[in-house]
Amino acid sequence: MKLSELKDHLNQLTELNFELPDGTLIPQHFHVTEVGQIRKSFIDCGGTVRHEKAVNFQLWEAGDFDHRLGPQKLKDIISLSEKTLGIEDAEIEVEYQGATIGKYGLELKEKNFVLTAKLTTCLAEDQCGVPAQKKKISLSELNNSNQSCCTPGGKCC
Repeated sequence: MKLSELKDHLNQLTELNFELPDGTLIPQHFHVTEVGQIRKSFIDCGGTVRHEKAVNFQLWEAGDFDHRLGPQKLKDIISLSEKTLGIEDAEIEVEYQGATIGKYGLELKEKNFVLTAKLTTCLAEDQCGVPAQKKKISLSELNNSNQSCCTPGGKCC
């Protein structure tokens, strides 16, 4: 989700809920301790120089159980960040403390913002020599495709 999309969604909500990928809600007394823009320049394994940017939110829980951050307050924090830091519209990355700091994507599901898993991948698959994954099929798929193999009388052995 991009920052502009988040701001649009905040206009529709009366409360602010964040959900972890496993469906657990982040306690409502969380704080947004950082809003910023991260710029990353790197070279992939194929030698291509790449540039990425993301809007970063850091969520944090404290013992402040009376704290409740609402949609308007988050919009105010975002507005101040855009004005002060010159934050541009980009994909959002959320940091949240688990066993270590986790980095997540963000999407809206009903009325909750869901932290989504982020995965690593090779950005230069055509150059780094990793063979393409072959599709794995089960014997039942093979039998259902009307190919006679490994069935009585199929003469596959």
